[in-house]
Amino acid sequence: MHPVSDAVCSRAAALAGDFASARPFRHLVLDNFLDPALAQRLLDSFPAFERGNARNEAGELGGKSTVERIRALGPAFAELDDLIQTPAFLALVSRLTGIPDLLYDPWYFGGGTHENREGQDLDPHIDFNRHPIEPWHRRLNLIVYLNHEWEDAWGGSLELHSDPRRADNRITRVTPLFNRCVIFETTEWSWHGFSRIALPADRRALSRKSVALYFYTRERPIEELADTHATVYVDRPLPAHFQPGVRLEAPDIEELRLLLARRDQHIQRLYRDQQHLRSELEAAQRALYAGWLGRVRLLAARALRRLRRPA
Repeated sequence: MHPVSDAVCSRAAALAGDFASARPFRHLVLDNFLDPALAQRLLDSFPAFERGNARNEAGELGGKSTVERIRALGPAFAELDDLIQTPAFLALVSRLTGIPDLLYDPWYFGGGTHENREGQDLDPHIDFNRHPIEPWHRRLNLIVYLNHEWEDAWGGSLELHSDPRRADNRITRVTPLFNRCVIFETTEWSWHGFSRIALPADRRALSRKSVALYFYTRERPIEELADTHATVYVDRPLPAHFQPGVRLEAPDIEELRLLLARRDQHIQRLYRDQQHLRSELEAAQRALYAGWLGRVRLLAARALRRLRRPA
């Protein structure tokens, strides 16, 4: 466990209490999480933006780049990959969170390196809740930030929401500073995101860099169970100063354009998902009704529908 700070390991019991009592949902913020030399080597070997997948969920080029398979990024990332799959590390995270039998994800689905540039944001959302291949429940996000310089005023700080759909939504912000680790539960109420990055003119060369690690279990408490779903987003509301009688300036028009474009993007994604599911259903029906046995099933189904039809 040498790569993890001794302060974290020695205070695991007390930190577990902090995790359990945190609001708006269970989480921990741990500074100096990794050995500083390892954290710096991760930053030094962080992949170029162009190397990653810079397409958003609509398939469009955007301001976020990700690399899931971190082991190929060099010795520092291989060392991190070796660490997080060890029984000792998984046991430590279990002690910190009270979630037993955590599973490492060798595919890094949705995780790995994340880099966000000027103008990028992330709408409040809850994450997909099942592993795409294994029958596992997603339980924890563990994010290590790699930014020596960052301020909340620049946007991009992690925002933990009580419920972004409500007028009384409460937000806890976490500045994404170097070697700061955030661990939070993945549930139907762990809403999180970050506001649009707007860097000062003399800081435009900076970007928001992090390594995201997700952990799973084979079972989860019955009160946390939900139907399998993809990531669920809530579009940001109009800015508070959009009031009757207010004159809209050029920045306001741009903000409105971006908000509408994001809403359209989410709607289009839902339509694509619906179309994909419909295509899969039709393919299954064709397979079901293929051949003579299929025709018998089809006739029986039609007869049953006629019998159920009201007189």
